[in-house]
Parts: sequence; structure tokens; C-alpha cells
Amino acid sequence: MPPITEVAAPPVRGRFLNEDERIVIADLSRAGASTRQIAAELGRDCSTISRELRRNRDQVSGQYRPHAAQARADARRPRPKTGKIAANPALRQAVQDGLDQRWSPRQIVKRLRRDFPDRPELHVVHETIYQALYVQGRGELRREIASALRTGRALRCPRRQAQQRVPRMSTPMVMISERPAEADDRAIPGHWEGDLIIGKDKKSAIGTLVERATRYVMLVHLPHGRSADVVRDALIDTVQALPTHLWRSLTWDQGAEMSGHARFTAATDIPVYFCDPHSPWQRGSNENTNGLLRQYFPKGTDLSVHTRAHLDAVAVQLNGRPRETLGWDTPAERLANLLNEAS
Repeated sequence: MPPITEVAAPPVRGRFLNEDERIVIADLSRAGASTRQIAAELGRDCSTISRELRRNRDQVSGQYRPHAAQARADARRPRPKTGKIAANPALRQAVQDGLDQRWSPRQIVKRLRRDFPDRPELHVVHETIYQALYVQGRGELRREIASALRTGRALRCPRRQAQQRVPRMSTPMVMISERPAEADDRAIPGHWEGDLIIGKDKKSAIGTLVERATRYVMLVHLPHGRSADVVRDALIDTVQALPTHLWRSLTWDQGAEMSGHARFTAATDIPVYFCDPHSPWQRGSNENTNGLLRQYFPKGTDLSVHTRAHLDAVAVQLNGRPRETLGWDTPAERLANLLNEAS
């Protein structure tokens, strides 16, 4: 026959240690077991046990009592918590004084540690100050962001790691590390770098192509936007202006406008290589050229008003500039020599 009283189900183990686990920790700790042995017994990480013993033992006697440890953990768990700056008026005033003097949060925390080495209650990390400034509703510091921080931002800009980026390309990218070695030393012409310069409100753009060996510039007319299909078709039309032997590869950043790279390669037989995230120096010639083009197409202007003829005229003027890196030859002269040699 089944028992008259039901046996209580064991407590569900979650992210936090429960009271039963703390009783096991106390028993094994009194028996002289190491943190690794206790962790193996409970199936927890060793650092979890070490942190539990350090944070929740009695500060006077040094003994670990499970029920008292559970009470301490429960008392710390409720949210939201009062921040360290809000809880310490002296620290709050010191941080506010530093911000009023236009000090950065890092300068403030380093100076506090140097000036008050024996007062740990005044020691914080700079992220604590940023949290006090940007997290709404805490009232830890005056929210005079524009005058307190050099950036003047009222909201934080999240910085995701490269491995956390959401892929923009439906077709797998071939990275720049797989680009032929001949493209790196610029000895063989035909390897190009490409990008877009963006106009007012990000609604218009002009494509830029720079040949790595000769620094020859070609501008891509994009009067109808910068969607992937529009950019792909415009690039296909542009590359037809030069012989096929002068198109060996194209290097681009990871902008969404190049998500049609597979169709571009299929139509032109030109492989496309992509730079690493946040690595503009991998397209150094193109970045330099984009800076020169801003003399003709200033930031904050509508780029769709420029005609194909005007873009060609700008490209002719850039390609007629003597370049120190070319021994004071012009890109147009270097390209003409290549065409003559081929003929």
C-alpha cells in the first residue's frame, strides 16, 4: 500500500543555492572537505562554493551556519538596490565635484583611490559612476550629462562584441584573411577597395571604388537609394568600364548594402572579400579617398542631386592629382601605362 502521507518533492534546483544545499555545504565544511569536493558533491561550480563560504559565513566567529547564510542571501536578493554612490553621501559629493570639474569617471575613481587609500568606502569603479548617471530613477547623481561627460550623450551606446554581431549577409562572407597575398603588397593591379559615402539623413549615397596599386578612383552613381539590389546592379555596370584583367578582387566592409555579393560575383566573376568588424584600416586607400571626396560632397548634404556627369568629373580631377606614394605620378597615368602594356 502507498504511504498515507505523501513525500514532499525535492526542491527544484535553480540558479541560486537553496537552503538544503547550504546545509550540505555546512556539514561537509565542518568535516574538512575542500571547496572542490563540496562542489563535486552538489554538482555546482567550485567558484560558487568558494564565494558562498566567503560572503555568507559569520564575520565574527568565521563559522558557516546554513540558516543564517540563507537569511543573508535572501536579504541581499531584493531589487532594486540602493547604489553605492547613493548610500554614501561623502562618495556622492566627491564624484559630483569631479564631474563639475569636467573630470572623466575614470579620472575620478583613480584620484579617489590615490587620495584616500585607507577609505575603501570611497573606492568605486568607473562603471559605477556611469550606472549612476545613465540608469533612470535612482537619483544618485545630477543628470547634467551634457556638462558632466565629454560625449554629452543622454543615453548609453551599447558596445557589442564582434562575435555577438547579427549577420547581415544571407550568403556566407569570405573574409579578408582569405584574400590572395598578391593584393597585400600592391604589386599586382586589379585589387579594389569599395565603400559608400552617405548623405543627409542616411537617405542618399555615392559608391566609391579605389584600385590598390594605382589609387585609381571610380564613383558609383546611386540616385535611387542604396539597397542591396541597387548597389549590386550599379557595381556591375561600373566594372564594365575597365578590362576584365583589371578586376581581380573587391574588398568591402560588412555593410548591408553588399548583401548581394554572391550575385555580383556570379555576374562579374569578381570575388568579394569582407573586412573584419570595426577595422577601417583594412581598406586604407578607400578610407583616404572618401576623406578627399568630402571636399566635393560635404557631410549632411543630399548626394542624390549629383548627376552621373558630375561624378565622372570629380573622379577625373582626383585621378589627375599627383600622388607622393606613386612617385608623383597621377593615378590616371599609372592606369594608362597598364592599359598600354596590356595592348
